[in-house]
Amino acid sequence: MTQVRSQVRDELANSGFENPNREADLLLSAILRRSLGDIELDHLLGKELASEDINRVLRAARRRARREPLQYLAGTASCYGLDFNVGPGVFVPRPETELLIDFGLAFLKSFGSPSPVVADLGSGSGAIAASVAVSVPEAEVTAFEASPYALPWLVANLRNLAPEVRVEFGDWHERIHTAPVRQYTAILSNPPYVPARDIPADPEVRLYDPETALYSGVDGLGDIRRIGATAAQLLVPGGLVAVEHTERQGQAVREIFTENGLIEATTERDLNDRDRFTWARRAGRAA
Repeated sequence: MTQVRSQVRDELANSGFENPNREADLLLSAILRRSLGDIELDHLLGKELASEDINRVLRAARRRARREPLQYLAGTASCYGLDFNVGPGVFVPRPETELLIDFGLAFLKSFGSPSPVVADLGSGSGAIAASVAVSVPEAEVTAFEASPYALPWLVANLRNLAPEVRVEFGDWHERIHTAPVRQYTAILSNPPYVPARDIPADPEVRLYDPETALYSGVDGLGDIRRIGATAAQLLVPGGLVAVEHTERQGQAVREIFTENGLIEATTERDLNDRDRFTWARRAGRAA
């Protein structure tokens, strides 16, 4: 273990990682499917790895050195206590999305509908759709996805985690208007929101996240504008729309929602006190 750990650290250090020791242990943990504590204990006890495990770790280290996301190497990413299969072509769910899911679930419970109807627009891996379906079994959830590259990941994840979720493939702004469900209790989305000119500095994002999951017009708000218009039409009275966005877009998203006649537009902050997502409701009954 000690020699392999050292080799991985050296490879990652040579490729420019700021904390190669930490990154090496995360890689070992992901590939060997052992906790960080187990990795450290194996190191202290001088435990040796089997040759096939050494080869798997070293192959993964070479890929990680090219900044391929760790989740791609492991083949999974966790969100809201569920493990989603991920790889090239699908956006890797981020921990911040759990804040949006939490908020959406709290709303559904307070709304009081015996069978709430939920749309996840731009579902990707299915993180939002599956989390809602598992947490609220009585909900009718539809996952909308436009990317043919993300679709296989979405279908496989929902088959494993929440087979009751309906999948609608195609331009989700169009499909939501033609899907069998015509009114929604909640519309939730982690949409593309990066302005076209703002190329991410993080190489894992810039080189590997699908562009269709990142960019949305010159100001990054193209998809959110369409979501605001759709929510105003398809939400039930009192229904919720909530979308993630950059830390600089909160005011603009609130204005988009308000201009569409939605009420109570509010931006929520993450644990680092940065704007993370904005929500609003359709006028009508109080939630």
